Amino acid sequence: MREFLRGRDSRSGRAAARTWSPPWWGAGPEARPAARPPWRSSLAVALIQLLGTQFAAHTQPERAGLGLLGRALLLAGPALLVLRHRHPRLAVLGTAAVTALYLGAGYPYGPVFLSVVVACVAAVAAGRRVAAWSALGALWAAHLLIAHWLCRWLPPPGDGPAPWGQEAVVAAWAVAVVAGSELVRVRREQWARERAERAAVERRRADEERLRIARELHDVLAHSISVINVQAGVGLALLDQDPEQARTALTTIKAASKEALGEVRQVLDTLRAPGDAPRSPAPGLDRLDELTEQARGVGLAVSVEVDGVRTALPPGADLAAFRIVQEALTNVVRHSGSRTARVLLRYGPAELELRIDDDGPAATDGMASGVTGGGNGLVGMRERAAALGGTVAAGPRPDGGFRVRARLPLTAATVSPTPRRETSTGDATMEAP
Repeated sequence: MREFLRGRDSRSGRAAARTWSPPWWGAGPEARPAARPPWRSSLAVALIQLLGTQFAAHTQPERAGLGLLGRALLLAGPALLVLRHRHPRLAVLGTAAVTALYLGAGYPYGPVFLSVVVACVAAVAAGRRVAAWSALGALWAAHLLIAHWLCRWLPPPGDGPAPWGQEAVVAAWAVAVVAGSELVRVRREQWARERAERAAVERRRADEERLRIARELHDVLAHSISVINVQAGVGLALLDQDPEQARTALTTIKAASKEALGEVRQVLDTLRAPGDAPRSPAPGLDRLDELTEQARGVGLAVSVEVDGVRTALPPGADLAAFRIVQEALTNVVRHSGSRTARVLLRYGPAELELRIDDDGPAATDGMASGVTGGGNGLVGMRERAAALGGTVAAGPRPDGGFRVRARLPLTAATVSPTPRRETSTGDATMEAP
């Protein structure tokens, strides 16, 4: 069973890994996967730069005409953009250098800066902020030199210094590019965190489901195997002396094993087909008489007392209450020298109190110390109650014996019209005044 659950865990882990993985912009450079080269977006940038600049050249007759070198520079920037995911620093510095060469050659202004903008956004998003800012600052400095001091020696011939007023527009565009890049980076990091949080929630849900299944299997198997173990001992002891009593013990073993197999099969069916409805309802306090009958079959007399207003419990609380009583009676059978136990169900306006007492003494040191033979019985009780916002306390009583007390909150419960107080022994129920 442990291997089965571990196999399910590994499969769900692999499925979660396929469902979500950190985006390349949220991981460090060493952890970033080899992304597919962005051919399509780079080709789109190339077409925009080439066609847009040719159109803009008609309105700038004073600039140098686009020749083979000019078109090559317009295509060199988009070609470097293909590397912006794997090598963002190289892409942003290379596009800035190519754009500076284009401006120095005196070619017409146009969408040549688009390559630098795309490379800058990609570099900032990838965490290469210094490289992006350095490339943008170097391109701005090159533009200042070319437009105001080097223009006399650079083409086109007779070009004079540009007016200083346009530098305010260039500075505004540079600030806008930096701000837009940072905004993209912040937004992508938010997306990465949200995806990571969703993945963590899914893992927590899977862990809680595995814990619930493990707890359910433990409760089913621990109770049934304890009954089988006791009855097997009785059958072996009486096989020669009292064959009829041995036959009764074997009949009890058969019934307990059949019930355990049915409940285990139900749990495993939910594992194989998690979306299907269970074939049989989960056990609840309505099966308490069956539980006391099984306990009586192994020599434990159980009396049940119900105090307060009878309420219909929510399914989760009903199952938890049944399992807590079942585990407590199993511990009495396994670890207590007492052959009697008392179960009290006290219905309050907002909670259900369960109290299971036996008069001891402990057959082993397990019950006296509050540990059921090194098992997980009491731990499972506390986990079930805590999952519903309740508590479980267990320990020796001052007057001897052992007591388990659980408090489960009642939510969305339906109150029956009449209160009653009743007591029962085994499967016989009597109303008490």
